[in-house]
Amino acid sequence: MDKNIMVRDVPLEERPRERLMKYGAEQLSTSELLAIILRTGSANESVIQLATKILSKFETLQNLYDVTIEELMAIKGIGEAKAIEIKAAIEFGKRIVKATPVEKETIRSPRDVFSYLYEDMRFLRQEHFIAILLDTKNHILAKETISIGSLNASIVHPREVFKPAIKKSASAIIVAHNHPSGDPSPSREDIEITKRLYQAGELLGIDVFDHVIIGEDQYFSMKEKGLIG
Repeated sequence: MDKNIMVRDVPLEERPRERLMKYGAEQLSTSELLAIILRTGSANESVIQLATKILSKFETLQNLYDVTIEELMAIKGIGEAKAIEIKAAIEFGKRIVKATPVEKETIRSPRDVFSYLYEDMRFLRQEHFIAILLDTKNHILAKETISIGSLNASIVHPREVFKPAIKKSASAIIVAHNHPSGDPSPSREDIEITKRLYQAGELLGIDVFDHVIIGEDQYFSMKEKGLIG
């Protein structure tokens, strides 16, 4: 499309909204779908050109998974309103993916932990420390984000980890965090934090079944490697 052509200059049947109505959403390109979310372009670009520029900036859809409002607003033509619209659409998509359950999910192994968390954690650019709360039958009661950022003992404090478990009367917890590098090998601090939480759990009567580190298509289980319990 010529850079001076705006959406109003495109034949009606070729505009994203009209194409969606006629052919269905699945027939539209990613740029066209994003253009519909944006609704309007900028002073110098059509909405399709603006959508294409955003996708080109982040290269892959995965890189948009955890994008911030500030990162979006750094793109010329994207103000606060458009950044919020994009962020809201991404979050809505995440929630649709998560909205499954009729029956409670059960954790039986570190592989189950990996399967449960991987899609949510694989594209995160910071470390997220998670606590999975379990009942007496190892059904998942809840998933709580305890901290975001590089792990250290002051951030991952037993008080913060066990607070939601006590509140929800969990019988046990499994803790997990991601390594954005893709390598799930534990650091010395990862191991120390795990042992500290395990000891705190013994005092509280809440078992710490495992600490699973999520990498790229792989995981590391402290339990499997004999580092706890």
